[in-house]
Amino acid sequence: MSNKQMTRRGLFDWLFPKQPTQTQREGSTTFRLTTAYEPVFHDYFGSLYEDALVRSAIEAKARHISKLKVEMQGSAQPSLKSILKKAPNDWMTWPQFLARCSTILDCTNNLFIVPVQDKYLQTIGFFPVLPERVKLLEDKKGKLWVQYQFKSDQFGYVEFDRCAYLNKHQYRSDMYGENNTALNSTMNLIAINDQAIKEAVRSSASYRFMARVTNFTAPDDLALERQRFTRDNLSGDSSGLLLFPNTYADIKQIDSKAYTVDAEQMKLIQTNVFNYFGVNEDIIQSKAKSDALDAFFNSVIEPFAISLSEAMSRAIYTDREREFGNHVYVSANRLQYMTTSEKVSMAQQLGDRGVLTVNEIRELFNYAPIEGGDVAYIRGEYKPTEAITEGGAESTNEESGSGRS
Repeated sequence: MSNKQMTRRGLFDWLFPKQPTQTQREGSTTFRLTTAYEPVFHDYFGSLYEDALVRSAIEAKARHISKLKVEMQGSAQPSLKSILKKAPNDWMTWPQFLARCSTILDCTNNLFIVPVQDKYLQTIGFFPVLPERVKLLEDKKGKLWVQYQFKSDQFGYVEFDRCAYLNKHQYRSDMYGENNTALNSTMNLIAINDQAIKEAVRSSASYRFMARVTNFTAPDDLALERQRFTRDNLSGDSSGLLLFPNTYADIKQIDSKAYTVDAEQMKLIQTNVFNYFGVNEDIIQSKAKSDALDAFFNSVIEPFAISLSEAMSRAIYTDREREFGNHVYVSANRLQYMTTSEKVSMAQQLGDRGVLTVNEIRELFNYAPIEGGDVAYIRGEYKPTEAITEGGAESTNEESGSGRS
């Protein structure tokens, strides 16, 4: 189908094609929930993502995950392989798709990636949906289905095994990951501190005084004097000079100080957030180098890549197709996390030994591949073991000492 036709149909029609018939649903029109437990997907005044510190931590992970590369390997599903080579769907690039997947998983600890289907119910892409719009249902034959909502009154249904599903902190539910209530106490501290700062700013803009007033006996006289003093000295058209008659004594300004956490306490709050999402200050501020980035890759990026690889593979390929080597690989060139000097050293040490090809070395420095660059070179003094005779003399075969492998 042409791009114009896809554009006319719109996002909703592609996510929700003509729904399966009763026969296609294996004769079932009745669904039931798979589990009585359903997690609460919202946290702390609606969303963790509304807090600046939490959003920074989540965004830092999403930025790095967006650089992952998604590839389908194997001969199965050639049409879908060709489509996904360009983009996951018609509305997102792969970096956008990966960043959204990471963000949804961190905010809700659950991620559903549903297939985009054509009018024949064939998969032509994938789209991540919010977990609060998803329910897992089971038909009368025990088959698991995913009900997902796109509009307020529109629902789609697709077999669970055609979706990719990831979760974190799985405990009470057999399917769902836990919510983020473990972070509530930290979020409360952040909110209280923010409110205290606002109150301190508001209080600093006002003046309050305490004084002992003499020669006044009636409460009404005190009230009238307070109103007069405020009108004459604190109104908008006052000169800014406070005048106190001799009836006032022991005049003192009330200096109210709102409590805010000190730097050490704030550091503990930040550490709680960083530990929860697996990042640190250097990662968030893009100051991490070499070993720190490599540790971040091993502990955060690589586990996500492996989980997404397995989930996408199960959604796309059958068990038999996977047995024959068909698989989705979500990977990253971890050498990109090295410093420039380390990259130069690696290129020098491994490039002339035939370990890295020319294009692999260029990739280290973010250079585009060149034609004929998928070849490795080796220095002339290095020779394969086959070039050494049993007596220890070198072979006269010129090819064994050639400069190209």
